[in-house]
Amino acid sequence: MSDDAGIGGHVPVMLERVLELLGPALSGPAPVVVDANLGLGGHSEALLAAYPSLHLIGIDRDPFAIDFSTRRLAPYAERTTLVHASSADLADVLARTGRTAIDGALFDLGVSSPQLDEAERGFAYSYDAPLDMRMDTSQELTAEQVVNTYSAAELTRILRDYGEERFAPRVASLIIKERAKEAITSTKRLADIVRDAIPAATRRTGGNPAKRTFQALRIEVNAELSALEAALPAALDALVLGGRVVVLSYHSLEDRLTKQALTARTRDTSPPGLPVPLPAHQPRFRLLTRGAELPSDEELARNPRAASARLRAAERIRVDD
Repeated sequence: MSDDAGIGGHVPVMLERVLELLGPALSGPAPVVVDANLGLGGHSEALLAAYPSLHLIGIDRDPFAIDFSTRRLAPYAERTTLVHASSADLADVLARTGRTAIDGALFDLGVSSPQLDEAERGFAYSYDAPLDMRMDTSQELTAEQVVNTYSAAELTRILRDYGEERFAPRVASLIIKERAKEAITSTKRLADIVRDAIPAATRRTGGNPAKRTFQALRIEVNAELSALEAALPAALDALVLGGRVVVLSYHSLEDRLTKQALTARTRDTSPPGLPVPLPAHQPRFRLLTRGAELPSDEELARNPRAASARLRAAERIRVDD
């Protein structure tokens, strides 16, 4: 999620393409869209402005995002329902709002600009700040707790699986060694430890060596992948015939989960060799994108933080009898 509109002047990531893909699903008299990662509300504002009868349900676990978007979307207050919750609770949110059938769903995954830019949030290795990384500041688990209490095996697992860090055992081992001297409580100290753990030859390329470790810790603290694993299927289940979903992801783990979830719904699962396909095994969805779409050069010039964005979309073409 990289949305600086209203703060740095940047537009939401791939906004025109998002509107283009969701548009055909929103032509009915009272369409409903879920923005599962509300952030600063840039995509939501554009959707509400473009479709005067649209009702938008916005979900975010960050209280700042809910507060900011409440003010930003005030002109559309009668057509918005903003909920402080994890996207993992999407099905529950729909049930509580009484809107269990939706026409569109948008997932703008990852970390938002304010979370990165506010040093005290502890998301960025470029600032010296407390190790926090909580999107929902009311939860207990922080990056500091992970770094100082997880075993070497647990740290290795999350660094390898969530950060795709090939030197995960070395980084985990040095974290264990250094925290035995004194608790690791700041982003700068952790970044320095990671740098020292990475071989010098590797440090010369690929940007800041702490990037993968910080990504892994952020995903662990906020249970980001498990939230997507719960929320995306729930959104797909709620889509009406002709309903559409758009997913913006920012690293390979999110994109892989998205691809798997969409592919599973767009595949014919009939047993091989049958003379005719079985209706119960026919795809319920069709892909709207060929692979993952990338931002244009113009988009990147306008918003460099969109560089890692990958967009996938699908449409419901069948409903269960």
